[in-house]
Amino acid sequence: MDADTLSCLARVENLEEMQGFVEKHADSCGLDPQKKFGLLLAIEEAFVNVCHYAYPDDSRGEVELACDCTGDSLAVEITDRGLPFDILSLPDPDTKGAIMEREIGGLGVYFIRKMTDEVTYRRQDGCNILRVVVHIKQDTGS
Repeated sequence: MDADTLSCLARVENLEEMQGFVEKHADSCGLDPQKKFGLLLAIEEAFVNVCHYAYPDDSRGEVELACDCTGDSLAVEITDRGLPFDILSLPDPDTKGAIMEREIGGLGVYFIRKMTDEVTYRRQDGCNILRVVVHIKQDTGS
């Protein structure tokens, strides 16, 4: 992925900087506002998961975001060297049952899947790499 990157410590207080980085790229690519909202929500969920779970014994772990805008899509990769964990292995939560009877949690991964056009995970060279892709223009359904 030949892209612009930003690295920081995996700490929730760095979320605004990471989202600003992605938003800048979304705007420069001409990403549809609705798609941009979904992408930013997905990035927030993924970044916060890394902050809370990837480095349980070391608060100094890093996370890197890479943005790459092609002619028809914007790809964002989130890379960390934390514990191996494929968030896509989690099942979708029950969104049909009564709200008081549902299990707590699990909606973050659901949002990542629903708010992006493509999402993949791979473990490579000791890194978790989550890749999300959104198409530049809103689908017209034709």
